[in-house]
Amino acid sequence: MPTRTARTAWTGSLQEGSGQVELSSSKVGTYEVSFPKRAAEDAGGTTSPEELIAAAHSSCYAMQLSALVAEAGGTPESLEVTADVSLGPDPAGGFKLTGITLTVVGEVGGLDEAGFLKAAEAAKAGCPVSKALTGVDITLKASLA
Repeated sequence: MPTRTARTAWTGSLQEGSGQVELSSSKVGTYEVSFPKRAAEDAGGTTSPEELIAAAHSSCYAMQLSALVAEAGGTPESLEVTADVSLGPDPAGGFKLTGITLTVVGEVGGLDEAGFLKAAEAAKAGCPVSKALTGVDITLKASLA
């Protein structure tokens, strides 16, 4: 299996500095990052590690769920997956990811709601990104369209 690479170039201090995250393997873009915007409610045109984790988690989860729906005898017609990744203070100092909420609405042929929910829970546990984030509380909201 391949290895994927991203690179960050950072200048300055945490509060006054900024950086650029380059998605090196795919070459699809370079994105601005800054700590003050990371910690603010409005991202102000920059991305953050949390948003990048959310992108990774939502796409990985969608792939895993589509595979499990098919294994259960269903047909995944469409899956709308959102990952909300929260950053907050760490009682031990600094910051930490305080939670992730995965929300999925599926259009699935050949499975009832119980079958879909079973596959959705299994995908949460089996998704490689979920496995990598075991130190974070991950909740799931799943429903059929």
